[in-house]
Amino acid sequence: MTLTAENFSYVADLVRRRSAISLAPGKEYLVESRLLPLARRVGKSVDEYVVGLRRGVAPTLEVEMIVEAMTTNETSWFRDIQPFEALTQHIVPTLLAERKFVPSLRIWSAACSTGQEPYSIAMTLAEEFPQGPRFDITATDLSNEVLDRARSGLFTQLEVNRGLAAKHLVQHFTRRGTQWAISDDLRSRVSFHKHNLMDAPMPGPFDIVFIRNVLIYFEMPVKQEILRKLRSVVRPGGFLVLGAAETTVGVDAGWARVPVGRSAVYQLQSGRTT
Repeated sequence: MTLTAENFSYVADLVRRRSAISLAPGKEYLVESRLLPLARRVGKSVDEYVVGLRRGVAPTLEVEMIVEAMTTNETSWFRDIQPFEALTQHIVPTLLAERKFVPSLRIWSAACSTGQEPYSIAMTLAEEFPQGPRFDITATDLSNEVLDRARSGLFTQLEVNRGLAAKHLVQHFTRRGTQWAISDDLRSRVSFHKHNLMDAPMPGPFDIVFIRNVLIYFEMPVKQEILRKLRSVVRPGGFLVLGAAETTVGVDAGWARVPVGRSAVYQLQSGRTT
């Protein structure tokens, strides 16, 4: 049974209220495909499943499962390589030059999915700055399922084939049955936490925040609110790394666009922490 307009609106409103993700008309196919496993679990079509939820108060766990199902978890190793080049060529050198003593760097990888981004950051820093500074990465996501997978540090052959160069595989992974396990050293540098970007930001301060390919799913007021919150937890002069299709220009004046190669990063302007 095709998802009715009323049931699509119900799901879209639920997801918007819980995650601020906007599902515009025309995304019915996406809702149907993402909710199909949940509906089949109880022997219903997607439309019947949503009708059942509308007739009663949806349990908190069921609502969380719906929101998690609608969250995009597309990821790969060193995705869009430019951000990682910017990290080594500009961001870290700039922070080291501007601060006389930098014992450690704190980094937040938001919407981290199954962990490829924070682990890619960890590999980059470990290889390019082996003598320091120390780095600690906080990785967050809305989905408990993907966080559990990320914490395990285990990846399938298909997953490691998506962007992971052979040199990284040899240096940082060991074979464990049919899977690949990331090194204990890198796992110890990354802590994973459940977090909704609509809630209060993770406790700072952070030197660098990666929040890539996330803002594109939000309407303008939500983008502005998220960027404002980030300013409150980033150290003066700290950096923000967005997706290639995202920008702070025209959204939040607290960030200065800094071109780096073929991409750009954003630096917190002095005095604009709140």
